[in-house]
Amino acid sequence: MNSYDVAVIGSGPGGYVAAIRCAQLGMKTVLIEKYSTLGGTCLNVGCIPSKALLDSSHHYDDALKHFENHGIEITGDVKISLEKMIARKDTVVSQTTAGIDFLMKKNKIEVINGMGSFKDATHVLISKEDGTSEEIEAKSTIIATGSKPSSLPFITLDKERIITSTEALKLKEIPKHLVIIGGGVIGLELGQVYRRLGAEVSVIEYMDRIIPTMDKSQSKELAKTFKKQGVKFFLSHKVAGVTINGDQVTVTAHDKKDKEVSITGDYCLVSVGRKP
Repeated sequence: MNSYDVAVIGSGPGGYVAAIRCAQLGMKTVLIEKYSTLGGTCLNVGCIPSKALLDSSHHYDDALKHFENHGIEITGDVKISLEKMIARKDTVVSQTTAGIDFLMKKNKIEVINGMGSFKDATHVLISKEDGTSEEIEAKSTIIATGSKPSSLPFITLDKERIITSTEALKLKEIPKHLVIIGGGVIGLELGQVYRRLGAEVSVIEYMDRIIPTMDKSQSKELAKTFKKQGVKFFLSHKVAGVTINGDQVTVTAHDKKDKEVSITGDYCLVSVGRKP
């Protein structure tokens, strides 16, 4: 059985940075990660890929609306290839996660792929994808297992038409109408990506303003920007249900006067926060 001073479970920005610091302080360190790539949600299906798509969609929007103002003329229609955009995003992610691999090797941190669970206070059992398991001993363990998308108890995520941010980052087509449940940063970020690419975007928010956890002044200014871009908002609306009919998704909600509203699109992004 291999023994370590510190075991870190989870390789996201919390986990891999903690592992590096432990190694720098002279501790024998192991990093345990259940997925095949390091970096956690942020690097693989969160911050980095979403910013890559935002960047690409911004360039497209610029070419479509603003290049001519700078004396740049494009002959013919400006075309978008979502497939190439997603491929570029994947390349950015691969390069970033490869950087984490390099840092682990540089700092002599052992990486074990598998699901870590405690046998007792100083022993961790790692279950691997091939069905085998490995037990290690660690004087101390850092739990850095991050978060995953939350949903609503009455919504079934089929991950094809009713999706989370993870699926929204790898769609095969630009939605005709993307209905977003939740007016927080994640939903708005992805909504802006697909709005720039030509999708109709509707955002349903339970509170009376978007990004409700931030200052009202920020919320007000951001709402102005999104409305100029053509995003529709249904504020103070409580979602009651989501149904699928073929390639159509209908979201039913009630406003503050309890009036029922139905919004139909081809994709529904459930973006109501994250949970451990």
